[in-house]
Amino acid sequence: MKAKKNMVYHPIPPFFDKNSKILILGSFPSVKSREQMFFYGHPQNRFWKVAAAVFGQEVPQSIAQKKEFLRQNNIAVWDVIGACEIEGSADSTIRDVTPNDLSQILDTADIKKIFVNGKTAERYYNKYTKDVIGREALCLPSTSPANAAWTLEKLIDAWKVLRETILSDLPDI
Repeated sequence: MKAKKNMVYHPIPPFFDKNSKILILGSFPSVKSREQMFFYGHPQNRFWKVAAAVFGQEVPQSIAQKKEFLRQNNIAVWDVIGACEIEGSADSTIRDVTPNDLSQILDTADIKKIFVNGKTAERYYNKYTKDVIGREALCLPSTSPANAAWTLEKLIDAWKVLRETILSDLPDI
């Protein structure tokens, strides 16, 4: 008999400020991220390497450095799912989803574009969030180590749209 999964509540508050221009949504934080209380905490997740390469910066190591990186680059980060049943960190085991309410971010920051990190985040965004807020999200390939088909170089190339989005919003000098 299969063990019953437990409901897990998202413990990490969204990261954003009034200057955030892009919002990146994952599906639900991994066990490592929940332990660290910050996003993309698993050492094999390539999010920080990809984002740093896209913006031509050093890979942030500490949570304080990660927060400063996001702030400097006008990036807001959160997840689509606020609570769910899940086994470990496996997206494939997600059940009984309660979505996060994005209004606190969207009411504070002038978000130009919403991105989702991978197909699982896209699926839940389209199911629970898109019609509520009336905005499309662009799906980027997942930075998860489970997405082994995508090399770091291919991910960086695909994620360059982040920088292009930020630069396209800058006033002419």
